[in-house]
This record gives sequence, C-alpha cells and structure tokens, in this order.
Amino acid sequence: MTGSLAGLLVVDLTRALAGPQAAMMLGDLGARVIKVESPAGDDTRSWGPPFVHTDDGIAESTYFLSCNRNKESITLDLKRDEDAQVLAGLIQRADVLMENYKPGGLRRLGFGTEELMRLNPRLVVLSISGFGHDGPEAHRAGYDQIAQGEAGLMSLTGPDPARPQRVGVPIADLLAGMNGAFGVLAALRERERTGQGQIVRTSLLASVVAAHAFQGTRWTVAGEVGSAQGNQHPTIAPYGLFRCAGGSVQIACGNDAMWHRLCAEFHLVADDPRFATNSDRLAHRDSLTKLLESVFAHHEPDELLRRLTEAGIPAGRVRALDEVYEWEQTRSQRLLIDVEHQSLGRISLPGSALRTFSVDAAGAETETTRVDHRPPPVLDSSADAVREWLATAPPP
Repeated sequence: MTGSLAGLLVVDLTRALAGPQAAMMLGDLGARVIKVESPAGDDTRSWGPPFVHTDDGIAESTYFLSCNRNKESITLDLKRDEDAQVLAGLIQRADVLMENYKPGGLRRLGFGTEELMRLNPRLVVLSISGFGHDGPEAHRAGYDQIAQGEAGLMSLTGPDPARPQRVGVPIADLLAGMNGAFGVLAALRERERTGQGQIVRTSLLASVVAAHAFQGTRWTVAGEVGSAQGNQHPTIAPYGLFRCAGGSVQIACGNDAMWHRLCAEFHLVADDPRFATNSDRLAHRDSLTKLLESVFAHHEPDELLRRLTEAGIPAGRVRALDEVYEWEQTRSQRLLIDVEHQSLGRISLPGSALRTFSVDAAGAETETTRVDHRPPPVLDSSADAVREWLATAPPP
C-alpha cells in the first residue's frame, strides 16, 4: 500500500455517508481501513436505484460505491461476545477508530471511552453525530437534509426565500466527513507529541454552521439575515448565471477592474452611476442583469465564453455530470479512477480531491499520489483475512 498514511490502521464502524467519507479520505492517503459492518451491511448498500446488477444476481448500490473505496469489509454482530472480542482485537491494534452511533450508542455495546482507552491508550477516536454529542438536542438522529434545513443552509439556497432548496449532494454529510478526517490528522499529530490518544467530535450541524462563511458574519456582525437569491451572488455583482443565445454562461466580476474590462469588451458605459462600484451594482442588480442579458442575447455560449476569457473575465458553463467526467481537465486531475471490483469487474469511480508531490533539492516535482486503489468491498469479503491477521499479529 502506498500513500502518506501507509502503515496507519483505521477501524471504521460508521455507516451511511459522513463517517464512511472520513474513513475513505484516510484510505485514499494510504491508511489501511477495515470497515466493520453489521450482518445486514451498511445502510447505503440498499440505497437505490441505481443498482448495478451482476451476472449472478447481486445488486451493488452506486451510493455505497461512492464512499467506500480503499476499504476491507468484515461483518460483526457486536451483541455477540465472540464478535465483540474480534472488535476488541482490532481496537488494540488500531491507530484510529471511527463511529457515528447516536451519542452513547457505542457505550451501550460495551465500548465506552474508558474501555476504548483501556484497550489502547494511543487510540484516536472520531465520533460524528447529527447535532452534537451534548446539548439539549444531542439525541436527534442525523440525516443530511434535516441538517441542511436546521443549520440554515436551505434558507440560503433556492430561487427565492419562499422556496428553500437542498443542495444537490449530501453536503452536510460530506462536510462532517471532511472535518472528521481533518480532526483525526490533528489528533495523530498531537499523539506524536504526547503519546496519548484523543477523542475527536464533530457533527452535521457543526459542519454546516462552520461553513456559513460570509453569510454567518453577515448576521453575527452586521445583523443581516441572508436569504436565497437564486443564481446571483448576494454581495458581488455581476456574479452569477446569465442567459445568452441558446443557453447561459456564468461570470464572476470580483472587482471593479474586471467590471471595466467587461464594459470595454461589450461596449457598455463604464461610468454609468448605477454601476460605478460593487455596492452600486448590487443596489441596481435587476437593471444590471437586464443590461447584460440584452447584450449576451446576441451571442452563443461558446462565442461568449471565448470573448469573456480573452477579456480576462472569469467565466464558465454549467456542465451536466456526464460532461464533467468526460472533460479532459477533470481526468487530468486524477478525478476519475479505475478499480477492479470483486463482483462488477472494472469500474470507474470519482477520485480524491488531493494530489501529493515530492520535491527534490533542485525543485523538481515527482507525483506521489496514491494510484493503487482498492475497490469498495463486497460485504464481509475480508473476514477471513482479517481474522487470520488478528491471530498472527500481536497488539503493539
């Protein structure tokens, strides 16, 4: 196994998306990830359609495939003493344990914090919950769309304030997974200094609120409550989606210099007092949008994008997902990887967002990004190998 985290052992007790995403991110960097599933398997194995059906009738969920590459699978019923002992053996050898039970759930199975630290004082534990591990609503189950609504994200998304909209991917889960992986790496660094493990906690609620960015300080500092504004930016203009002949384009004028270049390229009046500054353009956004779309109406998207690019105006198209994965720029960034799946054969998966490089004394770069990816595992497919390893590899 290659990657900067090679030699690290992660025991992944999580299911659905936030926890599996965190574990997969560490696996992408070379950690050995053993996914411990209930005998029924991770919930996402049944989330579909779409399913991909094998010749022998097995239905593989594409949802499960999205967040479980670079893992092994073993099924354990933790209410059975024999299986609980297998988990205890894994914990003794692990660097990281990940779980996303409701707060207190792991303790009820006999693996509370005291027991975990008794088994392995150097263990880093990541716990992901829906709404936090304490506080008056810690007991609530965490599902992405519920968290998007409760954490305010849906109020900022959609065509207008009367029609709140979920983000098109489970962003609360994904952010929680990313925050969890980030916290684990920080705890591992702290362990190098102290020799002791740590508990890392995050939640879907915390991850969305922490991602409010300027919309958060818009309220906490300025006292303004943001709301959905469709495809126009709430604080920058022109910045958004604009109609043109036969389609639409997106432009982003992040400063006045860009605005002046846009005016010069399309023969607009740069000193129109309605549009002199970003604040003026925001105050007259509807008039600005009508003006730009009246000019863009004479140009097809490809021609318009060419002229915008030549003028130094950041611009782009809106691609469907098939176009994204066929785009050479996507492929050049290793964002599409091929693996040999046990039941499906060769399949392509979205890749990691990270690439790594070593640099020699002359400054020459050599890419060290992991390329030997493991496919998402068939349920319990690693059970024999994991049990054999436990029998022969003593705890450190």
